[in-house]
Amino acid sequence: MGEQRPAGRIVIRNVRIFDGIGDGLRPGRVVTEGPKIKEVVTEERLPAPDAEDGSAVAVDGRGMTLIPGLGDAHVHLMLIGATPEELLLGGTGLGYLRGAAEAEAMLMRGFTTVRDMAGDTGDLKRLIDAGALPGPRIYPSQAGLSQTSGHGDFGMVYDLPTALGGAPTRAEQLGVMRVADGRAQVLAGVREQLKKGATQIKMMAGGGVTSRYDPLDVLQYTSDELRAGVQAAADWGTYVSVHVYTGAGIRRAVEAGVQVIEHAQLAEEDDIRFMADHGIWLSTQPFIEDDHHFADPVSAEKHRRVCEGVANVFACALEHRVRLAFGTDLLLAPSLGFRQSEMLVRLAELAGGPLAGLKIATSGNAALFRKAGPRDPYQNPTPADVKEYGREPHLARLGVIAEGAWADLLLVDGDPTRDLAVLGDPHTNLKLIIKDGRIHKNTLSP
Repeated sequence: MGEQRPAGRIVIRNVRIFDGIGDGLRPGRVVTEGPKIKEVVTEERLPAPDAEDGSAVAVDGRGMTLIPGLGDAHVHLMLIGATPEELLLGGTGLGYLRGAAEAEAMLMRGFTTVRDMAGDTGDLKRLIDAGALPGPRIYPSQAGLSQTSGHGDFGMVYDLPTALGGAPTRAEQLGVMRVADGRAQVLAGVREQLKKGATQIKMMAGGGVTSRYDPLDVLQYTSDELRAGVQAAADWGTYVSVHVYTGAGIRRAVEAGVQVIEHAQLAEEDDIRFMADHGIWLSTQPFIEDDHHFADPVSAEKHRRVCEGVANVFACALEHRVRLAFGTDLLLAPSLGFRQSEMLVRLAELAGGPLAGLKIATSGNAALFRKAGPRDPYQNPTPADVKEYGREPHLARLGVIAEGAWADLLLVDGDPTRDLAVLGDPHTNLKLIIKDGRIHKNTLSP
């Protein structure tokens, strides 16, 4: 169990600081007070620190590397810790309990902020934010929206569709998916998720690997249905992100006003260039075949095809300067949660080197998270937002080490700006984990 030390004053000395934005490390010290960073001093010769009172926690970083907390832009807290059989046959509480356990596990891997892309995580988020449970900050999508026979339709083939009067599927009962057909149902489905606290909306715009009825190449949701989802989200000041692998699905979604594409591993270079021309974010995953195992040979073949497209989509995104976010999308395999750290390490090869990969996983992902605009529960609004919506004093920056930012900090034994592999073994190499100004792991001092 991670330690839930109260958010007091913490002084971290003798560290090399990667601030999430710059290109190198600077010697210095960081002081946190409450949930935020109070002071960052980066000088070659540091003056002696002021005397601290007995309530401050002093940490000697021993020359190790201090980095911002990591972000994961595509998780499924309610799905990663359970098998399909458990979710199908177990009680409704099983997914929530597994999700709480997995939230703590992610925090102990150094992931202090995640974007949940289908799952009923609103209550878990509130408990974590209140300090009642250990875990990362959560940007919840709540249930993902799918058409009948789409990537989020996990009903039996003989079940009557909900649009024709049938009962909700098990995935809908668990709050993971919402099957909605036609403009009216899409509007209601999006508004339902916003009512439950969604910070952004997830829609299925193409075929999926885990779903039974939809080949990867099919288009899902008509342009009118997608526009309905985008309109309902925009009315609340936030955006729609879509699950889609192919170029045709990407183009339809972008033309409908979608701002973020999830996956895209089957897209061609022209499709990625199209995204760049329209300022669209790409939230993708560095999959290898061993990340997921499927008993169904059809799903296994779909997964193989997706993995084959990973190198190309990253290369095209770098070539055309698409805004790139990192996510993992691990689910339905409780024993493989540790791959979240391994997938981060792969960014060194795919995203332009270890420093580039680390920037994406810290300040880069944080920039995507703040697209939730006024629905963002954690970050400062832009000057335009301040003028329109007003400034909320409890908000701060994520993904950076800077004065006034959230105190989400990791002390690493090694230099991840040169070797991202040190973050692949968080149990050994993360010596200090601080989130929201609270120490959850500290192997350096009592």
